[in-house]
Amino acid sequence: MPTITIVAGGNSIHSRLTGVLNYAKELLEKENINPTTIQVHQLPSEALIKAEFNNEKITEANQLIENSDGVIFLTPVYKAAYSGILKTYIDLLPQKALKDKAVLPLVLGGTYGHLLVIDYVLKPVLINLGASNINSGVYIQDTQVTKNEDHSYSLADETKARLNDALTQFIKSIVR
Repeated sequence: MPTITIVAGGNSIHSRLTGVLNYAKELLEKENINPTTIQVHQLPSEALIKAEFNNEKITEANQLIENSDGVIFLTPVYKAAYSGILKTYIDLLPQKALKDKAVLPLVLGGTYGHLLVIDYVLKPVLINLGASNINSGVYIQDTQVTKNEDHSYSLADETKARLNDALTQFIKSIVR
C-alpha cells in the first residue's frame, strides 16, 4: 500500500479545515491507506520562525514526507494565498522534497474569488520543490463545511463528490 502524508497548514484543529482533513483521511482509510498527518501549527514555532532545519521535530516531519509516495497539502486561504503557517514549513523542506511523489492540493477559502490560489500561488511552490505529478486540486468554499454542535463536521454533497474524485485520482496516480 502507498504511504501518504497530509500536511495541514491551518492554525487550529478546531476549524473547518479539520472537517476536510477528516473526510480525506476517512476516504483513504476505506482504501486501506493509513495516512500520516503533519499539523504544522503543532511543530515547534521557534524552529519554524527561525528556520531551524536541524530541529528534531522538523527533521521527523521532513522524514515523513521523504518516505511518502504521495503528499496532500491542505491549507486555508489568507490574503489570497496559502497560509503563512504552511509557508514557514515549506521553507524548511529540502529543495527537491517532492520529486517522484504524487501531490494533491486541497484548499479551503471564504469566496470563489480565491479559486486560482491553487494554480497561481501554491502549484509554483510545489513545482519548485520537485513535484511533477501534481493532481488537480480541490478548492472548497468554507460555507460547504459545517461544524456541528458535537464538534464533528459535515461536508456538502457536492464537496464530497469533488473530494472523492480527486482522492480517487490521487490514489491511482500513486498505485500504477
